[in-house]
Amino acid sequence: MRIAEANDRWPAPRNPNALDRIAWVTRLELTWPNKDRFLLVPKDDDGKPVWVDRDHPAAAEVRVSDFTASIGEVNAADPYADNLLFTGDSLDVLRILTTVPEYARRYKGKVKLVYIDPPFNTGQAFEHYDDWLEHATWLSFMDERLRMIRDLLAPDGSLWVHLDDAEHHHMRVLLDDRFGRASFVDTVVWQKADSPRNSARWFSNDQDYISVYAKDPARWMPNRLSRTEQANSIYTNPDSDPRGPWLAGDPYANKPYSKGLYEFTGPTGRVFAPPPGKFWRVAEERLRELDDDGRIWWGPSGDARPSIKRYLSEVSDLVPRTLWLSADVGSNRTSNLEVKRLFPGETAFSTPKPERLLERIIHIGSNPGDIVLDCFGGSGTTAAVAQKMGRRWITAEVLPETVEKFTRRRLELVVKGEDSGGITGSVGWEGGVGFRMVDVGPSMYVDTPFGVLLSDEATNGTFAKAVAGQLGYDFQPDAKPLCGVQGRMRLAVLDGTVGEEEVRAVVSALGEGERVEIVGRSVLDGAAATLTQLAKGSKITKAPRDLLTAARRIRRHADREANE
Repeated sequence: MRIAEANDRWPAPRNPNALDRIAWVTRLELTWPNKDRFLLVPKDDDGKPVWVDRDHPAAAEVRVSDFTASIGEVNAADPYADNLLFTGDSLDVLRILTTVPEYARRYKGKVKLVYIDPPFNTGQAFEHYDDWLEHATWLSFMDERLRMIRDLLAPDGSLWVHLDDAEHHHMRVLLDDRFGRASFVDTVVWQKADSPRNSARWFSNDQDYISVYAKDPARWMPNRLSRTEQANSIYTNPDSDPRGPWLAGDPYANKPYSKGLYEFTGPTGRVFAPPPGKFWRVAEERLRELDDDGRIWWGPSGDARPSIKRYLSEVSDLVPRTLWLSADVGSNRTSNLEVKRLFPGETAFSTPKPERLLERIIHIGSNPGDIVLDCFGGSGTTAAVAQKMGRRWITAEVLPETVEKFTRRRLELVVKGEDSGGITGSVGWEGGVGFRMVDVGPSMYVDTPFGVLLSDEATNGTFAKAVAGQLGYDFQPDAKPLCGVQGRMRLAVLDGTVGEEEVRAVVSALGEGERVEIVGRSVLDGAAATLTQLAKGSKITKAPRDLLTAARRIRRHADREANE
């Protein structure tokens, strides 16, 4: 990986001394090997990544997804609006959410909070992930996903990326590249270890990092944290003030203030003035008003330097700080105990996250009813906490065995009210609300010595559904010979050849003023002319050739949007 300086829009000036005519801007651009290619397979049978050109079908294919089960109370009228547990690669899931109309209109630009805990590229991540990623591979892996995560975020939404120090610095530059440096909010340091590791070679590593980015910093309004007993304990009431406990505030400020230089006489006649380089925090008239109202503390004897009282009853909730201690949000030890309690006797995840950590993130970044997304679902902590806090959620896990053994089981316990650990008691969770299982299907394409062909999976309704999603049509399986709609444009997908007879049959199903896109594996002479004659503005698309062209066009458009 390297940081390369690139000209942005304008070439360097011929005469560098002509300052009044210089319109030359440079910016830092993050580059790495194969950045302009698509990562097809992170690790093949030989343990090496496989890169392909951007025109490969996998670079833009939108896979089919199917609802396979529902657990608990679900929305019978609108299954796409339920809590969703996907089984499939995070990249495919993000493409489905941003491209398939039934999902895109519900989630694109509407997700309030995205939390991701991706593979760390250090051998320290989940045992059930193959933590294979070298830097260039890892950057490409993440870059593809960040493009679509940004599209899913609401204008007032935020992204929280959880990493250790092995890739945190790389991710910061990548996030700056994708979201813009102005979108960076801060980095949270989480104390993941509550005791030292004496076997460490140099230092016992105590922390992980969570980078926080806002989609639009001007519109992001994070929630404050509720005050704690510890935060309130510093407020006292030594003078029995009827307004209750208070905290002494410094009356002086460093910032110059035109009305901040004066002398003020205390109750014993002692005169006070700001020290050199300091100024009164308020004007003389305001300080006298505070004193008359009993809001100035002059010490037990009445002749101490004045302090301005800040009453506990008048302070707001706490602004989130960037250092999160294990005592407040839990540690790795906490989360391991939570997972062992949920899955006794099972070897689950080596580094799950404690529910209190996710509770704080979700509290700061969302409100009840908002949508929370975690596309590296693992054991389902994010979804479980989001549900207990009254949020809607989407999560994804790549390994079917992990979903069945851990993720689904955990979320079923939450729905049934049988998960008594984590934050269940503190939020008063008693169960309820359900979710749907969604499976991501296989690719519709296969590489052969003769080029890219349709796979054996591309048959009947499955292929029609795949085409509808790829081309942006709402899928209509019961409208044969039509199968999709996009405004006044209809879609028909034929398994075989498109001839004049097939064209006439499809056109006869159109409504007044409707056009149609017919997709077939081969096209006979005369079919296109007949279609133009019968339904002006309609077209025939040959699969897979023309579909791949459409996929590339969609991909190029997405790349342009991501780089704007």
